[in-house]
Formats: sequence, C-alpha cells, structure tokens
Amino acid sequence: MADIKRIECGNRMSMAVVHNGIAYLAGQVGKPGDSVTEQTREVLAQVDRLLAEAGSDKTRILTAQIWLADMADFAEMNAVWDAWVPQGHCPARATGEAKLATPDYKVEIIVTAAL
Repeated sequence: MADIKRIECGNRMSMAVVHNGIAYLAGQVGKPGDSVTEQTREVLAQVDRLLAEAGSDKTRILTAQIWLADMADFAEMNAVWDAWVPQGHCPARATGEAKLATPDYKVEIIVTAAL
C-alpha cells in the first residue's frame, strides 16, 4: 500500500496530496481584489511552492484546470500563464468560467503533476 503525504492539511482540506508518484493540488487562488494578472501570478507562485514541497515542479504538470470568474479575462490570464509554462512542457489543460468562492477571486487553478 502506497503512503499518502498531505501538505498543509487543514480542517477542511489539504493544499496538496501526494500518492503513488502523483501530486494533486487543491485549487489555488490569489489575493482577493487584485487584478487577473496579479492573481494569476500569485496562484502560479503558490503552485511552484507546493510542487517543490511535494518533490515536483512545473515541468512535470500533467493537467491543469483553470477557472475564471469572467471569460473576458482569458487573454489576460493567458499572458501570465504563457510566460510561466516552460516551452515543451505544456500540460493538458481546460479553462472555463465559474462563480468562484467570493466575487473578489478572478482566477483559480488546479494542477496534477508527476513527481
């Protein structure tokens, strides 16, 4: 039976769970009220930090789910994303529009990565 490692485990959820060579990250959001650009930068910095703690990095991301509060922000988010993802290491990705936890959140990103 493979061990399960929980990273930043709280009452409701963990920020990441590692099992069987895969890191599953919870949805990451930026500081409420910041611009889409700033929230995306903050989210991706959190993803980098959590992946490092799990023993992985952004070149090992398998899938990404991106939720935007407004699809009109797609190009603004993509400008940050495109500068962040290393060339040749693009994950499978889906982007959609959804109501997020509060109206102050503009972007939420969920990733799964290999170790």
